[in-house]
Amino acid sequence: MTGTEKVGTGKVGVGLIGAGVISNQYLENLTAFPDLDVRFVADIDLERAKAQAEKYGVPGSGTVEELLADDAIEIVVNLTIPKVHVEVALQALAAGKHVWSEKPFALDRTSGIQLLEAAHEKGLRVATAPDTFLGAGIQSSRRLIESGAIGAPLTALTLMQSAGPESWHPNPDFLFQEGAGPLFDIGPYYLTALVQLFGPVKRVSAVASKAKESRVIGSGPRAGESFQVTVPTHVSALYEFESGQTAQSIFSFDSKLGRTQFEVAGLEATLVVPDPNTFEGDLLVHGADGVETLPSTGTTSSRGIGVVELARAIRAGVPERASGEQAFHVLDVMVATIEAGESGAPVDVKSTVEVAPALPEDWDPRAATLA
Repeated sequence: MTGTEKVGTGKVGVGLIGAGVISNQYLENLTAFPDLDVRFVADIDLERAKAQAEKYGVPGSGTVEELLADDAIEIVVNLTIPKVHVEVALQALAAGKHVWSEKPFALDRTSGIQLLEAAHEKGLRVATAPDTFLGAGIQSSRRLIESGAIGAPLTALTLMQSAGPESWHPNPDFLFQEGAGPLFDIGPYYLTALVQLFGPVKRVSAVASKAKESRVIGSGPRAGESFQVTVPTHVSALYEFESGQTAQSIFSFDSKLGRTQFEVAGLEATLVVPDPNTFEGDLLVHGADGVETLPSTGTTSSRGIGVVELARAIRAGVPERASGEQAFHVLDVMVATIEAGESGAPVDVKSTVEVAPALPEDWDPRAATLA
């Protein structure tokens, strides 16, 4: 975590790079958070940037260069495609901006380290999605585990399986290429949650496979068109944590039965954690006397709350929770998972991360806290 000196007062200026589909969720939420001042939307398609800015009441739109030249913008929200995440983030850092980036943090360890080093040299921050772990579901689960309610946590079991997104996504090619597949696309939600609950991973064993060399698009104008698959579409992994706990995880686009599961087994009870790809949900505690349903408590806001948490951390001079270091560790774990699947041997994870404390139960991104 870099740049942890207290900086500035008042609302934090924000600019978005990338006006694609995901920008709708970000703009709807970010413009509603009083601690943020959303000032600019940039895109290579200037008309698309202008339309999004007008739709959400953002005063400026235009090129990336224009956004980076605005001294009032302190945080750049990087919503570009995965293969240029690092390139755009480095450009923003060079312009003196903090960065919030959509996942993945990077596609490989080398570029991830380059990004961390650039931020450190500039005294800036590179925070990264997912921010789902800041939502009520994972935060309530963490508080429950830390309270001792299930006894000492021992193991976790996580599962995400589906038939893949090609049946409904009109342009699914990129989801089956480098930087995606079920591990890189969905894995960050589950692995970030596991790191939050158990701490850093130290070793990975895995089996990875690809059911088909090509898939067929099932909807939209390209329906019936086939495309190549270049990454594993089913990954089974065993994660060993520095704390001594373990987790078994499956990430799959090869199952006609779609389902998700996240369980933490403790000495006294087993906790069923809400889907880490969402921000809230009930907790189910399976104990000796049956099953108890507990509502999650905390913020019900969704995508973009990590940007608010980052902004407040900048003003307070404290580390942000969705840090680049955490994102790099998750990236390192995912790369190690692929390496273990290819080699058939366990792979040690060299990176580590210090997990920040759980959020206070009353933390509210919709409160005005920056005068």
